[in-house]
Amino acid sequence: MKKEISIFTTAGYPEIDSLNRQLDLLEEFEIDFCEVGIPFSDPMADGPTIQETSMKAISNGMNIDLLFKQLSERQSNTPIYLMGYLNPIEQYGIERFLKKCVDNQIIGLILPDVSIEIYERNYRRLFEEYGISLCFLVTPRTSDDRIKRAAELSKNGFLYLVSTNQITGGTSKSQNSLDDRYLEVKKLAGSTKVMIGFGIHDRKSFEQKTAHVDGGIIGSAFLRAVQNNETESFLRGITNKTEKISTLASS
Repeated sequence: MKKEISIFTTAGYPEIDSLNRQLDLLEEFEIDFCEVGIPFSDPMADGPTIQETSMKAISNGMNIDLLFKQLSERQSNTPIYLMGYLNPIEQYGIERFLKKCVDNQIIGLILPDVSIEIYERNYRRLFEEYGISLCFLVTPRTSDDRIKRAAELSKNGFLYLVSTNQITGGTSKSQNSLDDRYLEVKKLAGSTKVMIGFGIHDRKSFEQKTAHVDGGIIGSAFLRAVQNNETESFLRGITNKTEKISTLASS
């Protein structure tokens, strides 16, 4: 079974207008879907690489209105999820934000600081009214019952399996001991797609971590490639594509 590949990129990084060029390139490499990060000054689940890109994007002038404007102008057809944190979205206006998501064909959201309980109590009605999926995060230590609940609520998007109990950009030293749990999580999720993230940095780690789930999410490693002007070579390695790709990364 082909494993799906998702790439996370920070809106407004490295330049204020980089996003649509990146989305074009990801489409050329046939990335299955993209996660666009909304820059935030105090991210709770992100490691130093993504934190640095967020600060750079904020200093570049990226904000939610500009993000939606850029998304409205995109040519890429790659499906998009937005990843961010609740505070700036609430300040923007949650219903206004969801309407903008619908207007810009956003499939769903990933909000690490929104628990199942908060979502069901405060936001579920609005999300379902606008047809926007909220994708929940679980870890190998999450209880079976909670994984089932998260999977059911994420059924129109995907369940985000954090590979270890750590921040993004790290590596796992006990991959073999986690494989059985990944398989259990996939079974507990039922028909909901399971995507694994955190610690995937090349094709080998992608294949290792996705062996028992539906695909993998690459964030910090991609952003380091962007920083080092190695975007295309990185994507070539992750996707195993050998055919020529037009050079958009530097345009």
